[in-house]
Amino acid sequence: MNITHISAECYPLAKVGGLADVVGALPKYQNQLGHESMVIMPFYNTKFTQNNTFTEVFKSEIHLGYHTIDFQILALKDNALGFDVFCVHIPQLLYTAKVYSDDDSMRFLAFQVAALDWIKQKRDLPDIIHCHDHHTGLIPFMMTHSFVYDRLRSIPSVVTIHNAQYQGWAGMELAEFIPHFKADRLGFTMWGNSINTLASAIKCAWKVTTVSPSYMEELMYKANGLENLLRHEHHKCVGILNGIDTAVWNPKADDYLVKNYTIKNSLSGKKANKDYLCKTFNLDASKPLFTFIGRLVGEKAADLLPYMCDRALSYQDISILILGSGDSNVEHQLNSLKEKHSGRYNAFIGYDEKLSHIMYAGADFLLMPSRVEPCGLNQMYALRYGTVPVVNRIGGLKDTVSDFSLNGGFGITCNEASVDAFNNAIERGVSWYSHKEAFNKNTKYMMSIDHSWDKSAQDYINLYKTLK
Repeated sequence: MNITHISAECYPLAKVGGLADVVGALPKYQNQLGHESMVIMPFYNTKFTQNNTFTEVFKSEIHLGYHTIDFQILALKDNALGFDVFCVHIPQLLYTAKVYSDDDSMRFLAFQVAALDWIKQKRDLPDIIHCHDHHTGLIPFMMTHSFVYDRLRSIPSVVTIHNAQYQGWAGMELAEFIPHFKADRLGFTMWGNSINTLASAIKCAWKVTTVSPSYMEELMYKANGLENLLRHEHHKCVGILNGIDTAVWNPKADDYLVKNYTIKNSLSGKKANKDYLCKTFNLDASKPLFTFIGRLVGEKAADLLPYMCDRALSYQDISILILGSGDSNVEHQLNSLKEKHSGRYNAFIGYDEKLSHIMYAGADFLLMPSRVEPCGLNQMYALRYGTVPVVNRIGGLKDTVSDFSLNGGFGITCNEASVDAFNNAIERGVSWYSHKEAFNKNTKYMMSIDHSWDKSAQDYINLYKTLK
């Protein structure tokens, strides 16, 4: 089966969030199953694109209204990622250091049109076109209704919703730049009184997936305004849990770690990484280490972190280390705790890939108080490295973490994102940590849990087959 993924992000070329991790792994695992899976994405001005070689495989121009814009399709020269990557190069629109800006409607429309213009002229058409999030949401509409893409009309399209909070709202004037279609089809691009590219994808794609079964259930009643649409289209909706790339996230071979380890020597391996963290950030390695890794935004309940940390450090004999960036007020509050809780708390404001890996390996607990978590990958990384996830039971967190009080449970779960709930969870974690034999046994058990892409990749293949 020939599969084309179209996405705004793909690790390691460009990453803002979990979308990049999924698109950077799923095609590789589909190829390992014997299929031909590739990615089309924009060509950004990132360290990866600067430091790697790309070759031109196609050159043409797109027409957006009265505008004519030149574009190139650039192929990543080496197949080191395990799948082919093709980048749409439109220098004046896409070649930026940041993936997203305040208004990306024209940027990503141009990207989608250029991608389809290239696909439509190929001798061998894909069997499936798999779109990811609203940045590619107009592709199913254009494949079905734009006259210039009649050749693509019979190709099944799948859209995966990675986060329904972001929907690609745009003014009605954007419709003037979509390749020509019948006027009475305009409604397929709209939701409410504006163009909504995610709503368009839900209406026009052959199948709609989300990144966990529980998140699909949640979207039926909480989807930032799209609840009624998703309930109407429920017959073509399915939740497929994301996996993680176990080649990248592997404590046995992770080049970022201070010391590599397996299940057998997990205790000494985790201790070496914890010792490094505590020495680097002036923390006491004898205390249980709680960490947070992620964006400091409302969806992640980052606004709770300063109060949660302050209270926990006032009543519990623990250490806390934060890694993240986002809301400037939250950043300031987190930094302000350093002096008050010196020697027991620290925060790194920003993002550091190496540090994140060492934190997954060296921490005892990972805090995830998220209000919205479609799938969540951090908790799977934590499990892979033997770190206890402390989570709010929503979305993919509900599907992947069970409380240690239950039969077969291995994590700590809360029923709400609140300071009280998570401070109670921290207290439970401290008590559990004091029972070394049981806690260490759980570390080894967590590392044995399989969240690789193998099953998820096959689930997508099975879904595609229903469309042929």
